[in-house]
Amino acid sequence: MTKTVRSRFDHQPGETIEGCQILEKIVIAPPDLVEKRRGIYDYLVEVPPAMATPRVSRAAAPTRDSYTRSTPAEMGGGLIRRIPSR
Repeated sequence: MTKTVRSRFDHQPGETIEGCQILEKIVIAPPDLVEKRRGIYDYLVEVPPAMATPRVSRAAAPTRDSYTRSTPAEMGGGLIRRIPSR
């Protein structure tokens, strides 16, 4: 499988870019040395086949009857401390 990668860096066919082998180089905009601008290049690259990884299922979250906030007693603190205003 192939894809196109655009880059402002000059590479040659046969090199590796983004983990893919460069097959073909296309110059979109040539570099301009007077204005100190890099060129713009499109690279046709060969993408290595993706390895099929087995999916790991997540443990199911405990189900609740409702989604209301916990009370202080349920949170385990039992005591609410208030900071006096200055």
